[in-house]
Amino acid sequence: GLMPGKLSAASPQAPARALRLGAPAFAREDDPEELALAHRKLGYRAAYCPGVRLEDGARIQAIAAAFAKHDVVIAEVGRWCNLLDPDAEKRRQNLRTVTDGLALAEAIGARCCVDIAGSFNPDSWFGPHPDNFSPKFFDAAVENARKIIDAVKPRRARFCYEMMGWAMPDSPDRCLRMIRAVDRKGFGVHLDPCNLVNCPERFYRNTDLLNECFDKLGKWIVSCHAKDLVWDIEMNVHFREVGPGLGRLDYDTFLKRLARLPQEAPLMIEHLGKPEEYARARDHILAVGARCGLKFQ
Repeated sequence: GLMPGKLSAASPQAPARALRLGAPAFAREDDPEELALAHRKLGYRAAYCPGVRLEDGARIQAIAAAFAKHDVVIAEVGRWCNLLDPDAEKRRQNLRTVTDGLALAEAIGARCCVDIAGSFNPDSWFGPHPDNFSPKFFDAAVENARKIIDAVKPRRARFCYEMMGWAMPDSPDRCLRMIRAVDRKGFGVHLDPCNLVNCPERFYRNTDLLNECFDKLGKWIVSCHAKDLVWDIEMNVHFREVGPGLGRLDYDTFLKRLARLPQEAPLMIEHLGKPEEYARARDHILAVGARCGLKFQ
């Protein structure tokens, strides 16, 4: 625990570091140098991992070298598939896919490989299912994380489960419990606060939710997603994802806390369509940062 009177490493009073922002660059992927420069031209110092096969060692080295040269960090290798698919063969293939993803993250110098823990839903790889909150789900997710990490034994990359509103880890406390249960240095936190908002209280008190995430999980956070949420008013609760700045997420708090982590964690804009939408999101985040006295790389 913390010593009385001592500040935690992720405390809001720690000196602010320059933030790294990233998004898709909408550029050709065949030339790593051009791709790294395309990110820089758009004002980004972080990127999603370019398409490359784990077997293609030469291209992995070329990408790593070009991105390092232009100081663009590869934030994440996304491996979006269902590790808990009810079909045993699909489950086996998906475990292989994610394990290769972590190996790729380690080889290319990405901060993490990220997936969701999965779902027992037979029709949607990320869909809701009553057993997604069961001990069976938790134990299977822990076992998968250990298998993936133990197969790769990463020294610098981390494996992460993104939080979800209808599957564990669905809260900062559950995330903490999972970190302790997995019990591997190679397990980290990929923070997507919008995915945690699944009720009116979390929507309206998202400042508290953000602070709780950074207070409890700060030292494990390796990368983050930037999105936003609005509430479409109907007879039941319906939150909709929108671009950063078009919803209610407290970006002041998000950026301030992110800048005061003990380690650097990139912030990646996701789930938008056109380049113009990403540019608008980028400009909003840069404006919030400037208002809060924060710098970007």
